[in-house]
Amino acid sequence: MIKKLYIFVFLLVTVIAGFSQSNNATLRGVVRDQDGQPLDMVNIGLKDYPLGTSSNREGKFLLRIPAEREIVVVFSSLGYAIFLDTINARSEENIVREIVLPATDLKLAEVVVTEQRRNGGNVTRIDPRFMEVMPDAATGGVEALIKTLPGVSTNNELSSQYTVRGGNFDENMVYVNDIEIYRPFLIRAGQQEGLSFINSDMVSTIDFSAGGFDARYGDKMSSVLDIKYRRPSVFRGSASMSLLGATAHFEDVALKGRLAHISGIRYKTNSYMLGGLDEKGEYDPKFIDFQTYITYRFSENFDLSFLGNMAQNQYRFVPQTRQTTFGTWQTPLNTTIYFEGQEIDDFKTYLGALSANYHPNLNLNLKFILSAFNTSEKETYDILGQYYLNQLERNMASEEFGDSVLNLGVGTFLNHARNYLDANVYSFSHKGAYNSDNHLLNWGIKFQHEQFEDKINEWIYRDSTGYSLPYSDKKVLLYFTLNTRNKVSSNRITGHFQDTWSVPVNSGDLYFTGGIRFNYWDFNDEFLLSPRISMSYYPEWESKISFSLSGGMYHQSPFFKELKNRDGSINFDTKAQRSYQIVAGSDYVFTAWDRPFRFTTEAYYKHMNRLIPYQVENVQIRYLGEQEAVGYATGIDMKVNGEFVSGVQSWASLSFMKTEENILNDGHGFIPRPTDQWMNFSLFFQDYLPGNPSWKMQLSGFYGARLPTGPPNSERYQDVFRMPPYRRIDLGFSKVIISSSNPMQNSFFRYINDMWVSLEVFNLLNINNTISYFWVSSIQGDQFAVPNYLTDRKLNLKLTVKF
Repeated sequence: MIKKLYIFVFLLVTVIAGFSQSNNATLRGVVRDQDGQPLDMVNIGLKDYPLGTSSNREGKFLLRIPAEREIVVVFSSLGYAIFLDTINARSEENIVREIVLPATDLKLAEVVVTEQRRNGGNVTRIDPRFMEVMPDAATGGVEALIKTLPGVSTNNELSSQYTVRGGNFDENMVYVNDIEIYRPFLIRAGQQEGLSFINSDMVSTIDFSAGGFDARYGDKMSSVLDIKYRRPSVFRGSASMSLLGATAHFEDVALKGRLAHISGIRYKTNSYMLGGLDEKGEYDPKFIDFQTYITYRFSENFDLSFLGNMAQNQYRFVPQTRQTTFGTWQTPLNTTIYFEGQEIDDFKTYLGALSANYHPNLNLNLKFILSAFNTSEKETYDILGQYYLNQLERNMASEEFGDSVLNLGVGTFLNHARNYLDANVYSFSHKGAYNSDNHLLNWGIKFQHEQFEDKINEWIYRDSTGYSLPYSDKKVLLYFTLNTRNKVSSNRITGHFQDTWSVPVNSGDLYFTGGIRFNYWDFNDEFLLSPRISMSYYPEWESKISFSLSGGMYHQSPFFKELKNRDGSINFDTKAQRSYQIVAGSDYVFTAWDRPFRFTTEAYYKHMNRLIPYQVENVQIRYLGEQEAVGYATGIDMKVNGEFVSGVQSWASLSFMKTEENILNDGHGFIPRPTDQWMNFSLFFQDYLPGNPSWKMQLSGFYGARLPTGPPNSERYQDVFRMPPYRRIDLGFSKVIISSSNPMQNSFFRYINDMWVSLEVFNLLNINNTISYFWVSSIQGDQFAVPNYLTDRKLNLKLTVKF
C-alpha cells in the first residue's frame, strides 16, 4: 500500500506539472526602491488569479502568466506603495520589467514594532490565502495548513489537533490577537470536537514555530501558533456552503473610518463524514459559533478593540451495529457488535477580550488586555454492546470464503458516563515594544486567575463468555471505574523581557535575540525562570543561504488536566515539566526550472525532566500524575517549497524523529513516548489548467509512521504495540465562476466579486486508518485489538462567494 501511495503521488505530480507548462508567457525582471537598491520578498501576484511569486535578495523575479488575455500584475511590499502593471502577452512571449516601488509612511498599530531588519528567528509566516484552497475533511482553515509543516504530525482527520516534535496536544500554544486560546477539556474523540476556535475568514496573518521560540511566546514545550485577525478598511463579505456545513462573514468601517468591525458565523455538521465509520447509527452532531472583532480608533495614537466568541458543540449519537474485519491473511478475523443506548454531549464556550493599544510615537507601543474565558461541558452516555469475535474462511476456492467459520468469543460491555466540567479563566496583561536604531525591545506581564470544577462518574462493565471481567466468584466487579469531584482555584503571574539587536560583522547581517521569562503559580508555590537566546546570520554569499541557532529552557506549568492522577484525584505536588532545547537551522534559496525554490532544514534536541507520563486514546490524554519521568526528543525537519508549477506555491515536508522517556523507579528504563514516530511526510501541491487558471487542482497527502499503544488500563511500559501507519490523500478541484476582472451584468450577480465551486475527494485511496483499538477477549482468555477505523472515501461539494 505504501508503494502504491508513493507511485500514485509521483505520477500525479509529474504528469500534471509537465502538462501545465504550455500556452503561457514568461514575466521576469527586477524590483528596486527609489534609491535603486534591490528589494527582496516583494509579493508579485496576478489580480483575480491564484498565481504569484516573490523577489529574491537581488530583487529579481520570474513568473509564468496566462497568455492571450489582459491581466493585472500586483507588486506589493510592507512599507512601499502598491504598483499595478497591466499586461497582454502573446503565447510564450518573454516580458522583462524593471519596477520601482516608492516608500510610504507606516503608522504603528500593534505591539510588534515594524522594522526593516530581518528578524524571523524560528517563526514561519504562512500565507492565509492557502486556507481557501486546502482540501480538509474536518477542520479546514489554519490547522489544515499547520498539519502540512515539517515537525508537525497528525493521525486523525476528524480533529484539528496536532503534535509537534514528540510533544502532545496540550503542549501547543495558540494565540489570537495576543490572547491565549483554550480548547474544551472533556473531548475524547475527534467526532465530538466540532469547530476549532480560529475563524479562517477573519485571519490576517499566521505565524508558527515548531520549537526554539523566543521568550515572548509563552511557557509551552512544543509549539506556538500566533494568529492576527484582520482590521478591515472597506466593506467586504463572504459565504460558503457545503455538505459539511456553512460559513459567512462580513466586515466594514464606519464613523469616518474610526470604527472597524469584522464578524463571522460558522455551522458544521459532520454526520455525512461519520456515516462512513464502522460503527453505524444515528449521528447528529451540530457545531455553531459566532465571533466578532471590533476596533474603535479614538486618535492616531490610541485605539480600543474587542474580541468576542460564543460557541456550542452538540454531539448526539445512537449506535446500532458495528462490523469490523481485521487480522492477517493467515488469521482473518471479524467482530460484530449490536448496540443499545445513546451518547449526548454538550460543550459551550465563551470568550471576551478588551484591548487598549497606545503608540505615542513610531518607536513605542503599549498594549493592555483584559480577557475572560468560560467553558461548560457535559458528556453523558449509556451504551450497551454485545459482541461476537469470529474467524473467517480464507480459502479463496471455498464457497464460504469470507464467512465466519469459527466463533472465538462472545461478550457484553456496558459503558456509562456522567461527566461535567465548568471552568473560568480571567486575565489582565500588558505588552510593550520599543524600537531603536540597533535594538528591538519586547516586554510583558500577565496576571491570571483560574477556576475549575469537575464531577466525573465513569464505569465500564465487561463479560466474556458469561463471566464478568475481572472474574470473581463472590461479586460482580467493574472492569473500570472513575468517580471523583474536584474544585481548584489558583493564580498565576507570568512575564518576559526580550531584546533583539544587530551585531556588526565584516560580511552579511547578524542578529541576536535574548530574553527571559518568569512564572509564579500559587497552587504549588513554584517560581520559574526560563532564559532563551537565538541567533540569525545572513551571509553575503553568492548562494542565498541563512543560518539560525536557538536554545533555552521551556517550563510548562501544569494546567488542570496535568494535575489529575489516574484515579481522578488532584496531585498537589505536581511541578512544571521542563524542556532544555537547542535548534539549529538553515534556509537555502535556489532556482530550478527558472523558478524560485526554498529548502529549509532544522535539527533539534530536547532534554526533558519532571515529565508527567500520559496515555492517549483517540484525542483524549489521561495523565498519570502520580508518576514522573525523564525523556528526550531529537530529530531533523526538512521542507522544500516553491513553484513546482509556475505561479502557484507547493511544498513537501519530511521529518525524522525519536522520543523516549524513562519513568522513575518503574524498573523498565527508556520506552517510546506515545507520540514516537520515526518518520512523517506531508505534501501540498497546486496546479491549474494551462492557459485557464480558473480551473485549479489542490492535493494534500500525509504519511505518519506507526505510533505506540497498549491495552486499556495498562501500565505505561506495556504501551509498545504499534498501530498501522497513517496514510491519506485529499484531492480538490475548483472552477472560478465569477471574478472581479470578469463580472456578471445580472442585477443580482453584479454585487459578487468572486465565486467558485469546489469538488473535494477525501481519503482518495480509501485507506482504513486506525485511530485506536477496542479490546475483546476470546474463550481462551486471549485479548484481541479490534481497530477503530477513521473515515472512508467521501465526496464534498462546496460553493464559495465573496462580495
